[in-house]
Amino acid sequence: MIAVAIDGPAGAGKSTIARTVAKKMGLLYVDTGALYRTVGLYMIRRGIPPDDACRVREAVQDGGMEIRLAFQNGEQRVLLCGEDVTQEIRTPEVSIASSQVSAVPEVRRFLFSLQRDLAKEHSVIMDGRDIGTVVLPWAQVKIFLTASPEERANRRWKELQEKGEAADYAQVLSDIQRRDEKDSTRAIAPLTPAPDAETVDTSRLTLEEAAQMVESRIRAALPQE
Repeated sequence: MIAVAIDGPAGAGKSTIARTVAKKMGLLYVDTGALYRTVGLYMIRRGIPPDDACRVREAVQDGGMEIRLAFQNGEQRVLLCGEDVTQEIRTPEVSIASSQVSAVPEVRRFLFSLQRDLAKEHSVIMDGRDIGTVVLPWAQVKIFLTASPEERANRRWKELQEKGEAADYAQVLSDIQRRDEKDSTRAIAPLTPAPDAETVDTSRLTLEEAAQMVESRIRAALPQE
């Protein structure tokens, strides 16, 4: 088995690239960011400010939040208390909330066992912000994907437009810059490359080119038969 950790800021193409490579190589793709988004959505639905660490901690510890991952034809689905919220967690509001709740240690502990168990049972490509540094520090392949804030905002803006959602580029850019700041300066598991991770800047790469680059790194790490 092999574990691949792909970290990086929002909009760098982590999920798309990891999903593409996983499908091509027959690996299980785990989008850990979706788990934190789901926690953020849960807090929003409960009327709990995601930046209120005390109330978020209480909500996690009261046992009412159940999160599970399901896989259909290799595609990850996220279930919140039995409801498929895979689409609902992709709004800008939930994106900001996920960054806020991820700074709460109890949230991270709540999700760690789920992530690590998957990596122990399957060959996985797992993407997030602290996979190579905290979740799977023993991963055989560690890649830090990044791109300029402007390029990442442009990608997100186009994605929202394609979904028919109203979006202002300036606001999307502001949201990404704010999230970058929160993720990189938080006290718990800040966004930073693992010491042994390879940094790949996707600003001038197509997603296909970036996926090919990641795939080549993984194949190079596989045991030679």
